[in-house]
Amino acid sequence: MKRKGFLIDDVASLDNLYLAYYKAKRGKTCKREVISFSEKLDSNLKVLQKQLLTGNVEVGNYNYFKIYDPKERVICAASFPERVLHHAIMNVCHRYFDSTLIYDTYATRIGKGTYKAIERAMYGAKLYKFVLKLDVRKYFDSISHDVLKSKLRTLFKDPLLLIVFNKIIDSYSVNEGFGLPIGNLTSQYFANYYLSYIDHYMKEVQKVPLYVRYMDDILIFGDDKSSINRAYSCISLLMNEHYLQLKQPIAIKTYNGIPFLGYRIYPNKVLLSARSKKRFINKYIKYVNLLNNDAMSENDFVRHILPLFAFVQKAYTKKLRLNIMGRTE
Repeated sequence: MKRKGFLIDDVASLDNLYLAYYKAKRGKTCKREVISFSEKLDSNLKVLQKQLLTGNVEVGNYNYFKIYDPKERVICAASFPERVLHHAIMNVCHRYFDSTLIYDTYATRIGKGTYKAIERAMYGAKLYKFVLKLDVRKYFDSISHDVLKSKLRTLFKDPLLLIVFNKIIDSYSVNEGFGLPIGNLTSQYFANYYLSYIDHYMKEVQKVPLYVRYMDDILIFGDDKSSINRAYSCISLLMNEHYLQLKQPIAIKTYNGIPFLGYRIYPNKVLLSARSKKRFINKYIKYVNLLNNDAMSENDFVRHILPLFAFVQKAYTKKLRLNIMGRTE
């Protein structure tokens, strides 16, 4: 693959930085740091431009907090100038990351996403008798900085861009030399790209008939247990070479339903998992109570409710939705 060079000028162009600013502030226009940045927008963007063109970007100013959705995760919220930086980089570089990925990789890609991954899994359930469900243990925390940097050097040759990438990667670690911050836009692209070699190997060398990945959630389909067991032996070795450890694999007959991305997928229907159903009910009641107690505006209520209902509507949940709305009237 021919490496992509001399992209830093495109990343640092004022047009691109303005676009990045508008993307970064979406839904956050009332936050103090956004207002402060916006008051001196031109000068702040020129500072960021200079940092990019010299490689002296200021990164690592994270605000840490925990979420439980459903399991505990530590989220690293970058400062607003850093979020502008991340958007500026990915405005230009996303297409090059995307060009390395197989068709059936669904995270952080335009025209893909969770629902397309669900449709593909349902397609696999109709065609194949067995599926192997795999998940990487503590995926973001386990990504090797050295391995990731090496992979980035095979895709990009712009020395300043690589310096910026390295500074972003080195701005965070769980153990020395390992880990990406959950919450960074760049982390999503880096983490998706990190497994691209394994995707290609499984498809092109191991000839897996259908392989579906959403970030570190992987489905391997086959017509018999021996084929998916062989695939598991191979992918386990590849994961180890990347300093990654798989959780206990789950081998399933597809007609029994595939647990994937908060759903249970059958050849002819999609249901919510029990955990997703509980999560939906709890979140809906929480938002309704906040609205009724004037602790949430109507606009914020709608902004939170729409994606919640979009998620459950992908499954057969009409009765659940009617019941929960009746309960909160």
